[in-house]
Amino acid sequence: MDYTVNYITPEIKLSNYTGKLFKTEAAFSDHLLVWLVSGETKIVQADQSFIFGPGSTFIIPRNQLAAIINVPKNGLPHKAVAMHLSTERLREFYSEKKSEHKTSRSKIVSFHKHPLLESFLASLIPYFDMQDNFPESIASLKITEAITILHTIDKDIDVILSNFEEPGKIDLIPFMEKNFMFNMSLKKFGYLTGRSLTTFKRDFHKAYNITPQRWLTRKRLEAAHYQLAEKNKKPSEVCFETGFENLSHFSSAFKKQFGYSPARVQKSNT
Repeated sequence: MDYTVNYITPEIKLSNYTGKLFKTEAAFSDHLLVWLVSGETKIVQADQSFIFGPGSTFIIPRNQLAAIINVPKNGLPHKAVAMHLSTERLREFYSEKKSEHKTSRSKIVSFHKHPLLESFLASLIPYFDMQDNFPESIASLKITEAITILHTIDKDIDVILSNFEEPGKIDLIPFMEKNFMFNMSLKKFGYLTGRSLTTFKRDFHKAYNITPQRWLTRKRLEAAHYQLAEKNKKPSEVCFETGFENLSHFSSAFKKQFGYSPARVQKSNT
């Protein structure tokens, strides 16, 4: 099997991937603290991208749309430890601390190497070998320890971790024009724009006079055509960057929309 996940608890996991690449798109409901042991991770957001190598530690803030591409490298698997920092645990931690509520950065946060953080993350590895269930009390202590270390080594992280606001209703058109390439469910798009699924569909049709599914497909294909024709990218790159799940589906939808294959666009540039 190319992909395996070993859990200490539902909140702490070690993933191991040995295939060509593993891509997922998400807007996590918890902040996700990630320690990359080996391999490479590329995170693509609407307005910026990040590439992380072995030893990198970073946080993906909750409710942030992102495409995550994990790639084995230098003969080693993509191996990463991920810890969920839930709102419930963070509320408990910050209830005893004063924090200034500034505007959240709401972006991927990368941490510099620090002895406290590195030793803590390394200490988690032996726990994945335990055969018995990991005690919840110890798991809770480890998560609190992680939050405490982050709070200690980066005071700016409080702006993100102590922000418990949920997405409010926002202007639909700018959000969709910026985030159409993320392959999220309509329910998730609705949540991130402060709407129920029913209200999202209603407001979307009022704005675009077309169903969300048809608009998303058309918009992604138009973006793909531009990337192929103007940026001279490969179909395999464009497929994942514009929100399609696999190359076969992308090629079929592209040909149906434009009457010719993605490969033909690429050939015309050579």
